[in-house]
Amino acid sequence: MWNSLLEEHHYLGYEQPPGEHLKYLVWGQGRPVACLAWSSAVRHLRSRDRYIGWNAEARRRNLRFIAYNPRFLILPWVTVEHLASHILGRMASRISADWERIYGHPIYFLETFVDPERFRGTCYRAANWVWLGKTTGRGKQSNSYVPNRSIKEVLGYPLAKQFRELLMGPG
Repeated sequence: MWNSLLEEHHYLGYEQPPGEHLKYLVWGQGRPVACLAWSSAVRHLRSRDRYIGWNAEARRRNLRFIAYNPRFLILPWVTVEHLASHILGRMASRISADWERIYGHPIYFLETFVDPERFRGTCYRAANWVWLGKTTGRGKQSNSYVPNRSIKEVLGYPLAKQFRELLMGPG
C-alpha cells in the first residue's frame, strides 16, 4: 500500500530507498494520511558536513548515524492544519529507537532536501529543522562540476544536543 500511494500521489513517484531504510504509513480515522521514507544519508553533502564540522574520516566512520528523508507525502484527501509539522515532530521522537531496533544503532541527525522551485519547506521549518545550505545541483553520479539537476535547499534536524560530538567521535 505504501509504495502504491507514493507512486500515485508523490510528484517523484516511488523509489526503493537505498541502504538502511524505514518506511512509515501514518493512519488517522481508519485511513492512511501520510507516507514517509527514511534512508541512509547522502555520502557527500558539503553544507551538512560544514554544519556538523567533521572531517572526511569522521564522516566515513559515522555517516550511518544520519538518516535522510527522501519522501514525505500528506495524502491529497487530508486537510488537517499543521499535520505535516506535527508528524515530523513525532518522527523525530521515535526514529532513532526504531532504527536501533532494526539496524542495531541509533540516529543522531536527520536531513532532507527541499526543491525551492516547488516548495518552501514550511512544515520542516515549523518543526524546527535548520537550513544548512544548498546542494550543488550535480547529484551523486556526476563526474563534472556542471549542475545537471535543480539546486535544492538542505535542511537538518539534530536528534541529540551533543550530536556533533557523537558524529565526530570514534563511531
